[in-house]
Amino acid sequence: MTMITDIAIQTITFVTFLAFAATRLMNYLHALQQDDYDNGRLISWIIKNGVFDKRVTAFLLIITGFSFVSVLPNVALNILIFFGFIFAAYFERDPRKQSKKALVLTQRAKRILGMGMVFTCIMAAGAFYFSSAITWIIAVHLLPLMLILGNMALNPHEASVQKKFYGEARQKIDTYNPTIIGITGSYGKTSVKHILGHILKTAAPTLITPGSVNTLMGITRIIREQLAPNHKYFIVEMGAYGPGSIASLCALTPPNVGIITAIGHAHYERFKTLETVAQAKYELAESVLSRNGTMVVHEKTLKFEHTRAIRHRAMDNFIVCGEPLTRAAKSDKDFSYLAPDDLRILEVEQTPKGLCVIISWKDENYTLRAPLYGIHHGHNIALAFACAMSLGMDAKDIKTALATTPQIKHRLEVKRQQDGTIIIDDAFNSNPLGFRSAMHVMRVLADDREGRAILVTPGIVELGATHDEVHRALGMLAAEACDVTIVVHPVRIPTFIEGYKANDKGKTIQQFETFKEAEKWLIENKRPNDVILLENDLPDIYEQVLKI
Repeated sequence: MTMITDIAIQTITFVTFLAFAATRLMNYLHALQQDDYDNGRLISWIIKNGVFDKRVTAFLLIITGFSFVSVLPNVALNILIFFGFIFAAYFERDPRKQSKKALVLTQRAKRILGMGMVFTCIMAAGAFYFSSAITWIIAVHLLPLMLILGNMALNPHEASVQKKFYGEARQKIDTYNPTIIGITGSYGKTSVKHILGHILKTAAPTLITPGSVNTLMGITRIIREQLAPNHKYFIVEMGAYGPGSIASLCALTPPNVGIITAIGHAHYERFKTLETVAQAKYELAESVLSRNGTMVVHEKTLKFEHTRAIRHRAMDNFIVCGEPLTRAAKSDKDFSYLAPDDLRILEVEQTPKGLCVIISWKDENYTLRAPLYGIHHGHNIALAFACAMSLGMDAKDIKTALATTPQIKHRLEVKRQQDGTIIIDDAFNSNPLGFRSAMHVMRVLADDREGRAILVTPGIVELGATHDEVHRALGMLAAEACDVTIVVHPVRIPTFIEGYKANDKGKTIQQFETFKEAEKWLIENKRPNDVILLENDLPDIYEQVLKI
């Protein structure tokens, strides 16, 4: 009878472990999804942040201690293990509901989770056979490996599915033959896409990859689901996750025109050197030039030997946008790569109502106005203007379209609140240049209404080796520009705080672990006329390390 009881308890313990495993695997899947299903990056995240089980392990270690001193019979120990897994499953975080960016159970995510559970069942069968607290501890710690194995096992299937979808998308491109404009850059590509898309839509049906969709399968899905025969233009944002990424996207969507916005430290962690970044971004130029198309690039992208060589081979195919040397030079070593026929940005003025950009191109000056915020958008507007002109639009029509450009969601989006405050939502994908520009906008609006300038930021991600240097400089600038600075998750950016204090003007600096805590402080302390800048919003894997 005792043996039957033991087997029954072990069986329900096995079942409750699987219930716990399913909830735990979803948390690891959440991190895996945020890192583009990259097993290597998931392993690095787990090791770097110590995302190993502690609570269940501690409980099971106590059970192990009881078993050694024979305080409790085996039946009682198995019952305790059973209840331990029940409580662990009940209190495990649900990433579908308790996350800023929720886990989305796409078909791929479901397949990975299901395969991970298959491997978990096989592993748990061994723990069931030996049925001791130690074997269950081992099973708990092997759970992320089961998810990784599940992801690896599905690779051939995923490749087959992706190949099928890719073929369907490529066939639509060949059949409908829209004019394709590829846009890439370390930063600014989504903003340029938004501005150019608004301009072109006033002239002809235009499809734009939405939001920040810029990967091969993301773009494939948009083509399959949204590209129509009447689309004259198709604007494709192209993200680079390593050498060859842009070339792969160009093979899917062969660009007639290309725009390269910037080469900088955004996603520097993936590339290690700026020269590698430059080569990856200029894969777009090589593809466009192979079809004798037009490239519109920012002058600063030509600071590299590789990029200058590509431009030199096809000078007539390039439109370079930049500031004249007299304005742009910061030292005697600076050099202008603008040719006589290139577009010159003469002045960018930020006003409380938007931007005024004065440019000179082909012996004519243009004054462009747009209800957008951020000095850096002056360059984005110039790039979009040059591209639209190269596609045959009239300058007057472009200027009219720019005047009605809607704000870009979560990218220096100015929101006037009923309580009298202004929120500047710059929560998406911050970069050093955009960060500086955002603080300038905050100061302009705060001075215009005689309010306080309040910065809320967790800093920037994926800066690699430049992380400390960039944040120290931003901290020093924040001490100048802000009346109140709120640092979220300060352990990530200690040099920001050091830089702030080194340039201390006797202003307020607050430090909170999460955005919720920062939000609570704002609710209690904000005043009418305050201008509050929300600069970047960390993904869950950066802001809140999973505690298990």
